[in-house]
Amino acid sequence: MNALSLFTPRFTSDLFDVIDKNFGDFNPTLKTASTPKVDVRETKDSYIMDMELPGFTEKDVEINLKDKVLSVSSKTEENKEEKKDGEWLIRERRELCFSRRFTLPNDIDEDKVTAGFKNGLLSINIPRKPEAQAKTIQISS
Repeated sequence: MNALSLFTPRFTSDLFDVIDKNFGDFNPTLKTASTPKVDVRETKDSYIMDMELPGFTEKDVEINLKDKVLSVSSKTEENKEEKKDGEWLIRERRELCFSRRFTLPNDIDEDKVTAGFKNGLLSINIPRKPEAQAKTIQISS
C-alpha cells in the first residue's frame, strides 16, 4: 500500500500552525478560513478523493498538480450589499477561502487525473500507473 499524506512544508512549527489556524478568532473582521473534510479511498486502479464543499460551485474551486503535490483551493467574494438601515449586530457571512495540499505517491498517472463536482461534493480521481513487471534479460556470449 502506498502513502498519501497531507502536504507539510519543511520549515514549519506547531506553534505557527496553531496561530495560523486560530488567528481569525481574535479579529472577526478577517476572512473566514475553513478546512473542508476529505475522504480518500484506494482501489487497485486509482485513488479517489471526495471533498465536501457546501456553498461552493465548480467555478469557485481551483485544482493544481505539480511535483506530486495536489493543491485544492478556493476563494469566494462576500456578497457586497448596498447601504441598509441599521448597523450589523452579527456579521458571519464574509469571504470564504481554503487551501488543502496532499502529497501523492509515486505510482500516480498525472496526465489522467479527473475531477467532478456535484451537489457540493468535489470528487477527484487519480489513476495509478500499472506496477512494473520483472523482466528477464538474456545474457549474450
